Amino acid sequence: MPLSKTLSDCLLHVDNALPQSVDRLLELLRIPSISTDQHYAPDCERAALWLVRTLNDLGFEAEIYPTPGHPMVVAKGGHYQEGPHLLFYGHYDVQPVDPLYLWDRPPFDPQLRDGPKGPIIFGRGASDDKGQLMTFIEALRAWIAVHGSMPCKLTLFFEGEEESGSPSLIPFMEKNAELLKADLALICDTGLFGENTPSIVTTLRGLLGEEVTIHAADKDLHSGMFGGAAINPLRVLSRIIAGLHDDTGRITLPGFYDDVPELPDAIRAQWQSLAFDHASFLGDVGLSVPAGEQDRTPLEMLWSRPTCEVNGLWGGYIGDGFKTVLPAKAHAKISFRLVGNQNPHKMRQKFRDYVTAQLPSDCTATFKPHGAGPASAMHISNPAFDKARQALSAEWGVTATFVGCGGSIPIAGYFKTYLDMDALLTGFARDDDQIHSPNEKYDLSAYRKGIRSWVRILDALTK
Repeated sequence: MPLSKTLSDCLLHVDNALPQSVDRLLELLRIPSISTDQHYAPDCERAALWLVRTLNDLGFEAEIYPTPGHPMVVAKGGHYQEGPHLLFYGHYDVQPVDPLYLWDRPPFDPQLRDGPKGPIIFGRGASDDKGQLMTFIEALRAWIAVHGSMPCKLTLFFEGEEESGSPSLIPFMEKNAELLKADLALICDTGLFGENTPSIVTTLRGLLGEEVTIHAADKDLHSGMFGGAAINPLRVLSRIIAGLHDDTGRITLPGFYDDVPELPDAIRAQWQSLAFDHASFLGDVGLSVPAGEQDRTPLEMLWSRPTCEVNGLWGGYIGDGFKTVLPAKAHAKISFRLVGNQNPHKMRQKFRDYVTAQLPSDCTATFKPHGAGPASAMHISNPAFDKARQALSAEWGVTATFVGCGGSIPIAGYFKTYLDMDALLTGFARDDDQIHSPNEKYDLSAYRKGIRSWVRILDALTK
C-alpha cells in the first residue's frame, strides 16, 4: 500500500533532520544521571530539566514532579486532538560506569563514530534508555513539523530511578493515577530479535528473590574435633538446593506449576518461525546444551516458562589457602522468574515451606525477601497491537513478531495493576549494545529506524 503524503513527508523529515537528532541525543548523554549514586543526584535533576525544556519547546506542558528520590517528568500535549490517548514511558537515569578502565573513552563524553556494522552512538545510556526514549521524542518532533499539531492526546512520563529499583514509582503512580491514565501505554526499553527483526513484547516474566540462611552450631567449629558428629549447614543447604529440580529440569516445589498457562498455538507458531539458533545463543557464552525443562523448546524456556536459579551460595572460609572449619551458617540467594498467574507471595511461602520441611534437627532457617513482582501478559486482541505490528513490518521490511521477554520490566505490570492499562513494548536495541556494561552503544541505523518506526506507529494508531 502506498504511503500517504503526510506520512511520507514525516519520514523524509526524520532522515533530513537526523544529524540534529543525534546532536540532541549526545547532549542528553553528556549528563551523568546515575540514579543509584546520590553524588549524581544534581545530574539526575539536570537530565529531568533538560527533558522538560525540550518538551516545552515542542508544545507540551511539561513539569518536574519531586519525589523522595529523583524527580519524575510528566508532559501533556494534544489535549483537543481526536483519536486515542497514548502514554509514553521511558527513563532518563543510567547505570553506573564501573569499571571505568574498560571504557574506550569517557562514558559521558559521547560521540558518533564508525563501528564494524556502520556508525554507532557511543556513551552510557545510548541504548538504555536515553537513545530509546529519544526515538519517540524525535518522532513527535517530525510529526509536529509536518502536521503542525500533535498526532493525538499524549502523556509523556519519564522516570529517574528505573536503574535503582524505582522506589518512588508505585507511590507516585498511586497518587497521580488521574494524571497518568490513558488508553494505552507505549514503552521503548526492549530490543530487536536478532539483528533486524522488530518485535513487540507481549509477555514479561515476574521476579521473586529470596535469601535463605541455614543456622547450625552457635559458632564455627574445628572440623577435626567436630566433623562427623556436628551437622554442617553447607551440606544441608546444598541438599535442599539440589532438590529444587528433578532430572528433567522441572522445579519440584509442590504446586509450583498450578498457575502456569500453556503457550497459545498462534504465539508458538510465531516463535517457531523465528528459527531461534540456541546453539549459537549458548555457544556465544561457552555453553551448548539447554538446561531447562527437557520437553520445552529453548525459546519457551526463555520466554514462557518459570525458573528457579541459585544466584549465590556461600558459607565458611572462602579466602586464600585453607581453613578446616564447619561453618555455623550457610547462605544462598535464589531467584524465581514467574509466568502466567503465579502469585509471587504464594511462591515465596511455598519456597519457605519447602526449605523448612527439609531441615534436620539442630538446624533452623531464616529468610530475607528481595522483591516480588508478578508476570505481565498483554491483551493482543487490542487492535493497537496488530496495527503497530504492521507498522513495524513496513519500516523494517521484515515481518514483526510478538515475543516474550525472559527478564522483567516492572513498569508494564504496574500500568496494568495501578492504571488498568495495557502496555505496548517495542524497542530497537541490539544484543551487542552492551547495556549495563562498558562501551555501551546504539547503532545509528537502529536510532534512525526507531524514530521512523514511531512515526509509522503513531500514524497507524491515530487513523
